[in-house]
Amino acid sequence: MSLILTFLGKGGVGKTTTAIAVARAFAAQSKQVLYVGQQAGDSLSMRLGADLTNDPQLVAPNFAAVHLQSTLLLERYWDKMKGLETQYLRTPFFKEVYGQELGILPGMDAALGLSFLRERDAEGKYDVIIYDGVGDLETLRMLGMPEILGWYLRRFKQVLTGSAIGQAISPFVEPILRSILQVSSTDDISQQAGEMSSVLTRGQKAVNDPSRVAAYLVTTGDPYAIATAKYLWGSAQQIGLTVGGVMAREQINDADFEPLAVCQIPDQVTELTIPDRLASLAPKPIEINAVTKQVKLFLPTFNKKQVKLIQLGPEVTIEAGDQRRNIFLPSELAGKQATGAKFQDSYLIISFG
Repeated sequence: MSLILTFLGKGGVGKTTTAIAVARAFAAQSKQVLYVGQQAGDSLSMRLGADLTNDPQLVAPNFAAVHLQSTLLLERYWDKMKGLETQYLRTPFFKEVYGQELGILPGMDAALGLSFLRERDAEGKYDVIIYDGVGDLETLRMLGMPEILGWYLRRFKQVLTGSAIGQAISPFVEPILRSILQVSSTDDISQQAGEMSSVLTRGQKAVNDPSRVAAYLVTTGDPYAIATAKYLWGSAQQIGLTVGGVMAREQINDADFEPLAVCQIPDQVTELTIPDRLASLAPKPIEINAVTKQVKLFLPTFNKKQVKLIQLGPEVTIEAGDQRRNIFLPSELAGKQATGAKFQDSYLIISFG
């Protein structure tokens, strides 16, 4: 399994420069590194001195890189799905549909990026995968996708398996989902839903495990850059992504990001190692205590007025900023209603009766 890292911050603060420097440092330690870029344009190819494609290629010893192009990547997945599962397609319409035509669907870039990361992680070839996405909020939505899709799958499973409309739309939805999630072919919609749920659950657990997936904030001393980094910090907590620390490219007030550790880095950095101490101070995004009947979420930069709490059965949904967090309560709390919520030391504390 790989360690997947991403870097968050305002545009222009040097996230890509910092990420490449970290990648080079890991490679210098004889770790196998894959750098995954999904930005528009050819800037990443120019930085790394190689004509990057969707296939990993070595740009330095122990250092491989790719530049994901969604339309071409989806075309590859779609053709593979059609070739292996022709017997499943219930209408010849799909034989005339090309992956590039599906690339316009909302959220497709994020879905493809997540699928690519999952495949490379499963290969076991890389010690570290560094993801440099199309935008920070898109990156957070991508990493939060397993939880969100899992939520919708639980909500609408009965619709898909037991209603006429579910049977009607399934020939259109299923091939697209399976071509991205790479689950096996079956005519049993319930079994497909189970396979997809398993894939999404594993993805969610990986994102919530700081030894598997982590983010680092990058900022300068500019007040707008600091404000953006703080906002992204809070948004990352909403998807359960651990922020391990702050990479400051100029002198900043460490108190702005307490309790995270701040690492000052030179502006023209070419190689940078992430100190172990950064991740060790990162607060847990969520803590569930069945004894005290409380759920604690670390939501820095948000206040109670910016948070909306919804409970439906054993699930609690917390909306803050642009992110939504769905919490499936343990059996000890599943039958209890939320009786109150308060903010204390950047934690949202929800009590259950």
